Amino acid sequence: MTTRVERILILAKTYPSPSAKHAETSCVAGINDRGEARRLYPVPFRMISGDQQFQKWQWIDVRVEKSSADHRPESHKIYVDTIQVRERIPTKEKWCTRRLWWEKLPLYDSFELMDGERSGRGMSLAILRPKRLVRLEIVSVSEPDWTEEEMAKLLQEQSQGNLFSRDEERKHLKRLEKLPFDFYYHYVCETPAGEEVRKHKIVDWEVGMFFRTCRTNYGAGWEVPFRAKLELDFAEKDLIFMMGNMHRFPHQWLIISLIYPPKRVPQDDSQSSLF
Repeated sequence: MTTRVERILILAKTYPSPSAKHAETSCVAGINDRGEARRLYPVPFRMISGDQQFQKWQWIDVRVEKSSADHRPESHKIYVDTIQVRERIPTKEKWCTRRLWWEKLPLYDSFELMDGERSGRGMSLAILRPKRLVRLEIVSVSEPDWTEEEMAKLLQEQSQGNLFSRDEERKHLKRLEKLPFDFYYHYVCETPAGEEVRKHKIVDWEVGMFFRTCRTNYGAGWEVPFRAKLELDFAEKDLIFMMGNMHRFPHQWLIISLIYPPKRVPQDDSQSSLF
């Protein structure tokens, strides 16, 4: 495969998960400066050096190549050691500059149309605009902590050449925290037959970190501010989802990023006309 350096705007970072090959990884997605969607994997984000760590809405220059193990057209292998962090796009002017970029990606009001593009031409990253939110569902995970197999994956990077025992490693490692809940949006989309309610899991890293912040600040009362943001506040925004499907189960879609600019105010043509 041919490698090349691309300039990519980061639009999505998923909450990290244990990986057999890379200890822990995040799925990162964005758009290059030619308007092409990119899925970058694997990204062991917490293990990247500080000057190479990037945020959503930040440009990076990085060497990539089309993934040979993942045939989804947007999927590219990333050479993590080549990351160069560039400027971050601000939210000024009601997210005007940010909007210019995400609107270059395939944008749908209908889940059926989006999934049809997946089955028809293999598209695996897209922007979906729900008609409205219905509710946020919070579900306790069946295993509140990592399994022994998952823990082994998380420890593998630290274990190589380490003089500590496994028990000592467990004490000293600032390990990835497993989220004790899964979060799902129920939302309305239009179909040819009328409105239909859909449900998809949210894996946006920002949502996971916001949960942890709410739990730290409010303890057992974390759910009130958490729901206030994701149900009430976001319902007043022009909320859209960046959707990505799963490699092994391509018909299964996840909300990999929440994009929440303020709603556009309809232009009053009578105010702008001189006649």
